Amino acid sequence: MKKSNVRIIAMNAMIACIYAALTIACSGISYGGIQFRISEILVFLAFYNKKYIPGLIVGCFLANLASPLGLADICFGTLATTIACLGIYWIKNIYIAGVFGAVINGLIVGAELYFVLDLPFMINAFYVFIGEFAVLMIGAYLFQLLDKKEMFIKKYILE
Repeated sequence: MKKSNVRIIAMNAMIACIYAALTIACSGISYGGIQFRISEILVFLAFYNKKYIPGLIVGCFLANLASPLGLADICFGTLATTIACLGIYWIKNIYIAGVFGAVINGLIVGAELYFVLDLPFMINAFYVFIGEFAVLMIGAYLFQLLDKKEMFIKKYILE
């Protein structure tokens, strides 16, 4: 196995662990009708490099193993993150990418809450959207600041 492949696998493993650990550590605000997953800031790694998408997906899957919604969150929450990461990779404006991620999560997780907990779809989709939007706008701003430190992005994210 090439050294670069080992490095990519190791980076994805670290991303997955950080995502899962942050989500579970902040479980009081990470699951349910109103979500504020701080770990979602990491999805902007996909904006800069698609090779980090597997780590983000695995991290979400692992985090959702601890979800009170069980199998539904494991499936649909992970699906939402997968679609969001792919869209974020393809969208070329970091703020529009953040809005896209918030909309996708709002719709999919809102539908999940509707079907699993019989909660009103529109209000829960809106709550999930707002929580995700807040986190992703903070994340977009932070990544934009890092982007100004060109050496950081080139050395740690793009390579």
